[in-house]
Amino acid sequence: MAIQHIFDDASRVMTVVSFVCFLGILAWTFVLRREQDFAATAAIPFDDDVEDDYV
Repeated sequence: MAIQHIFDDASRVMTVVSFVCFLGILAWTFVLRREQDFAATAAIPFDDDVEDDYV
């Protein structure tokens, strides 16, 4: 019976931790509005200034 109580508590804690992590990701992407960083990162594949070492 005691082990079941421990697993129930652990499940509740992990649910709360996961939800807080999800809210943190939402805040980082939408609330902080780091559009300049995202735009610079999104443009990396199209950057022609980088020399290819594989050619």
